[in-house]
Amino acid sequence: MQSPDVPRFEAVIIPHRSLSPAGLRRLVGFLCLLSSGIATGLWFAGAWPAVGFCGGEMLLAVALLFRNARASRRTEMLLLTDSGVRIVRTDAAGRRSERRLSAAWLNAVLAERPGRTPALLLCGRGVRMEVAADLGEGEKRDLAEALRAALHRLRNPVFDNPQLRG
Repeated sequence: MQSPDVPRFEAVIIPHRSLSPAGLRRLVGFLCLLSSGIATGLWFAGAWPAVGFCGGEMLLAVALLFRNARASRRTEMLLLTDSGVRIVRTDAAGRRSERRLSAAWLNAVLAERPGRTPALLLCGRGVRMEVAADLGEGEKRDLAEALRAALHRLRNPVFDNPQLRG
């Protein structure tokens, strides 16, 4: 007999990260250098009031890049055990939240949204929760299929009794 906490399915979802920390520093350095060059050219052309806008634009771009890099620290873990599904989410600040759902009536549903990536929903009795929001369409479809198969295996176990074999 297995323990009710033995994982039958596990998926860890991490947002895509397009830049390494070193790449981010290089991009920020390049943006600062480019903005400084433009600001210097504007200063010598006599458009000195525009220099402040170049600086503000650069600060905004750098702040948004660092915010994006910080947001990529989010994670989500789906863990299916005999006792149900655990959804553990960690936000960018490192705070964890956990939700447990009964697997008895749970289904993985892809909700199509015109012009957008479909939503992967865990639906059950009185529960409708979106998971894997950071994944692309193909990855969501693969995850939904794997989760459906794992839920099916959990609900329909195969018993092999050697005494009943002929």
